[in-house]
Amino acid sequence: MNAVERFQAAMRLEKPDRVPVAPILGTAAAATLLGEEAWMTYHQGHEAQVDLDFRVFDEFGGWDAMFPVTSPDHFRLGGLRVKDPNEENPEFQILEGENMKLEDYDLVAEMGWQKFSSDHLIPRITTEAPSVYVRSMYARNRAGLSRHALSCEQRGIFRGFGRWSWHPFFTFSLVRSLLRFTEDLFTHPDRVERALQVAVSEYIESSIRFCRSTGATVLNCTEERAGGFFYSMEIFERFWMPYTMQIVDALWSEGIVTWLHLDTSWDKNIPYFKQLPRGSAILDFDGTTDIFAAKELMRNHLCIASDVHPALLSLGTPEEVEAYCKRLIDEVGGDGGLILSTGCFVPSAVKSENFRAMIETGKNYELSK
Repeated sequence: MNAVERFQAAMRLEKPDRVPVAPILGTAAAATLLGEEAWMTYHQGHEAQVDLDFRVFDEFGGWDAMFPVTSPDHFRLGGLRVKDPNEENPEFQILEGENMKLEDYDLVAEMGWQKFSSDHLIPRITTEAPSVYVRSMYARNRAGLSRHALSCEQRGIFRGFGRWSWHPFFTFSLVRSLLRFTEDLFTHPDRVERALQVAVSEYIESSIRFCRSTGATVLNCTEERAGGFFYSMEIFERFWMPYTMQIVDALWSEGIVTWLHLDTSWDKNIPYFKQLPRGSAILDFDGTTDIFAAKELMRNHLCIASDVHPALLSLGTPEEVEAYCKRLIDEVGGDGGLILSTGCFVPSAVKSENFRAMIETGKNYELSK
């Protein structure tokens, strides 16, 4: 199998010739692995970030899929203030705050998320002319995504997913702030639901339009706050799962797989994913969810992307990394449906020997059973 066939087989819950390897590599980790300064690359722009990632890919012998990089623009377009990196603080920082007000739910329900964001939210976080601000960031993002797609094509690998995007629930939590959003779920639930339904419908439309225009067959949907680590199952059942089913079902009807990037612990939520159509989504865990228990529940139903923990890559030894990867391949990937990935992003403190151990183990290990 080639890299694309291998990745597609895993998504289809088939057993490929070996596990597909696909770490989520960001600019800070890429700079560490090449002995360079991340903050300088950020200032050079999105395309420079893409080039840095692919230099790591080539230096470490390559693997099966690469994911788009995240840039400060990505978060600014989502309505967040961002502090740019510098020599003292080499990674950009997201400055979460109450950028969205309670009454804004009504505006979102009335006009949609994108128009609310461009007309009301973006002006609150920048002194620049909003139209210029948004247009320039979109242009840089498009250039970076195009460069990423071309770089994957040149190397004959799967391009992961077309772009990073946030679940509307997570978007509201970020721009409203975790504390205020949580209060709203209990004190103004109907108001939240009306806005959430409009935002979800718009998210579906824009996602399908994006995939049709770019040829992407996998779309990322990131969620970091809806799981059992933060909320009860009553909140999850009302405000997250029904909307996620809408998203996954709509994309699946277009032949698009939803890559659910699920940070924090989702142990209590895993059974709910049986409600999704077989093969319609990939569950991507960050190392805090029990991936082995999740496999038992999702066996032959949804593909799982593991889970090599940032602490293991930064503080462990190559032997420990190798042992954990072998366990994942044997126990989670033994009957197919595994993508060997990282627990969220490769950490900026990654040791090159540990990163190499992960890549080489995935590419060379044969199942022990």
